[in-house]
Amino acid sequence: MNPKELTRAIVQAFLIIVLLIGLYQVVVSIQSVIFYLLIAAVVSLIGRPIAQLLKRVKFGNTLSSVMTIAILMTTFFGIVSLLLPVIFEQAKNLSLLNVNAFEATATKLINELSIYLRDYGVDLQSWVDRSLAEVDYSFLPDAINTVLNGLSGFTIGVFSVIFISFFFLKDSGLLERMVMVFVTDKNVKGVEKSILSIKNLLSRYFIGLLVQITVLFIIYTLVLLIFGIPNAVTIALVCALLNIIPFLGPIIGTVLIIFLTMTSNLDASFASVTLPKTIYVLIGFTIGQLIDNFLTQPYVFSTSVKSHPLEIFIVILIGGLLFGPLGMIIAVPSYTALKVIFKEFYAHNKIVKALTKNI
Repeated sequence: MNPKELTRAIVQAFLIIVLLIGLYQVVVSIQSVIFYLLIAAVVSLIGRPIAQLLKRVKFGNTLSSVMTIAILMTTFFGIVSLLLPVIFEQAKNLSLLNVNAFEATATKLINELSIYLRDYGVDLQSWVDRSLAEVDYSFLPDAINTVLNGLSGFTIGVFSVIFISFFFLKDSGLLERMVMVFVTDKNVKGVEKSILSIKNLLSRYFIGLLVQITVLFIIYTLVLLIFGIPNAVTIALVCALLNIIPFLGPIIGTVLIIFLTMTSNLDASFASVTLPKTIYVLIGFTIGQLIDNFLTQPYVFSTSVKSHPLEIFIVILIGGLLFGPLGMIIAVPSYTALKVIFKEFYAHNKIVKALTKNI
């Protein structure tokens, strides 16, 4: 390579690096907009079957889109309204607005646990004292400001997602045209075919998730009602929704239900009432999780995204390691989209052919 070609190559590499840095800065600056677009795309995929059903019963395109958004909004705010009584009830139970009462309640619960566990050689009180001594409470002001800013951003985000989702539903080809701007002419047909397959697969996947959540919700509700836990329907709904986060969600749900069961029976005897009832509820939740893991989830994955459960398990693990809980949530949809794209453009590759044989 002569000096002139070497100089040109260096300049081109420098320009590419500058372009990539600039592109990264732009993406960081508008990341909230990108996030809104992605959520709106998911909402439109979930609402797509509803909109298509409304169109079949002679609703116009605009009216069916408005009705679909209204149904989804009603569902969302209905879930939020169900959560409020539980929050207020637990606030009342724990006397969160009365520091002394809260301290007395917490001390009572810890003392009862300590007495029970002491017979098994576990010193809970010492562990709690050490843990509290190590906590740095200086984070509280910043945490409060973060929550307030988050609420403001949440309001803007909700309206943005609703607005964008409406147009995605109204004009089903809008998202495709946005993608096509960046596609070369020779790849147009392949990308169009891929987008159609992705939309169909992901719509089935999100509907499958709704089925999974519904099954868990029914099981959890029955368990909580049998053992007389207050606000059983709402608590069951929250724990079922947490299962959207693979692996981590069920753990959070389990901790939540243990906490709520114990705080709902603070006035009863710990050894004869609170602990046995908590164990029975935990057993019921475990049965629900086993049904979900061995029956519902394999059915959802095999019929919606056409992937083997072990394949999905590995993909979710990788997503979690790379991007945390958010990566676990988006792992399956992202993997499904990639499978469709690779099948369209690399169908003859042996690995691609093995992974996409059911699509």
